[in-house]
Amino acid sequence: MKAENENKIQKAESPELEQSSFGLSALSFKLKIGYDGKRAANNLTGLGNYSRSLIEHLAGQYPENQYLVYSPKIKSAKQIDTFFKNDNIELKLPRDTHFLWRTLNVVRDLLRDHVQIFHGLSHEIPFYIEHTPIKSVVTIHDLIFLRFPEYYKFIDRKLYEWKSKSACKRANRIIAISEKTKQDIVEFYGINQDKIEVIYQSCDDSFKTAFPELTLNKIRAAYALPENYILNVGTIESRKNLKLIVKALKQVKPGYKLVVIGKRTSYFKVVEQEIELLDLKDRIIFLTNIPFADLPGIYQMASVFVYPSFYEGFGIPIIEALYSSVPVVAATGSCLEEAGGPNSVYVSPNDADQLAASINSILANPSLQIEMKAKGLEFVQKFNSPLVTQQLMNCYQKVLA
Repeated sequence: MKAENENKIQKAESPELEQSSFGLSALSFKLKIGYDGKRAANNLTGLGNYSRSLIEHLAGQYPENQYLVYSPKIKSAKQIDTFFKNDNIELKLPRDTHFLWRTLNVVRDLLRDHVQIFHGLSHEIPFYIEHTPIKSVVTIHDLIFLRFPEYYKFIDRKLYEWKSKSACKRANRIIAISEKTKQDIVEFYGINQDKIEVIYQSCDDSFKTAFPELTLNKIRAAYALPENYILNVGTIESRKNLKLIVKALKQVKPGYKLVVIGKRTSYFKVVEQEIELLDLKDRIIFLTNIPFADLPGIYQMASVFVYPSFYEGFGIPIIEALYSSVPVVAATGSCLEEAGGPNSVYVSPNDADQLAASINSILANPSLQIEMKAKGLEFVQKFNSPLVTQQLMNCYQKVLA
């Protein structure tokens, strides 16, 4: 893999090679689409998965185009190496090493590569791109830093606001990942809603196929998972509200444990204190650094998925749970109803009693479980990759037109 990445780096940095290959590309590809690839080439979760999945599905569904991924560097990892093996996805590293390359100097590379449309996949686009023939699209995932500023450092909040507001004003088109995010863009930035298109996210295709029983048993043994468990997935931070699940667990049937998968932050100490206070240490399992390949199996064996976050831009873990045929309980107050649909259950993010009652109601009612699984799986098809990918390409075509 290292040799392959070095070849891609050589290609990205060699003007002679680039010039010689451009003639072939111009003849072979209908469109040249550029992407802000910082996340795709370096992040193994979250925005990294979103970026790779989006580009990979476009490359598969519309192979006549070339997809150029611009990143200041690349991380060596299986997910990333596999991504760049696609014939029509090409890594583009800096021609110069200026620290402003991603936000400014990359425009020169885009022009040199004859890119027709550039997609900023996470809240920003290069400056001055609006003064070139290149059309631009920006994806806004959320404006949580404005809705809940207390979760962010002052300097980070101001930087996020400056970059995302500027991108929204300068881009030819804005993609919001939920109706709630669209409303926030209009409210906080004063953007005309006609400039914003809601295109939902899907999840990785590995969640869409049931694992064989033998595979599930191996996963259960590898992580010492109990026979019956409630699942929560996400960074352990105050906004995700894990403490509420811990408080509710005290009232949930004792035969069920809580399995939590996520990176720990300083908020973990708050959760630990609550666990100690309620004497629940034996009923909670924390898992970290889970290989992505095992994650769908852990979902599929769960009895209920619980996601009481105070605020989200969308809620990919809910999509993953619905595709895994797991009943979902989520919080009101943001966009989680959009992700979970009418047959998931929603509770106040401040009411542990209501959360416990909802979980117990599902666990005690097998017919309700069957209904929630079937209707949840039916609902989540609106987020299926081919449909989302088609909507995205339609957006590009409208911008180019």
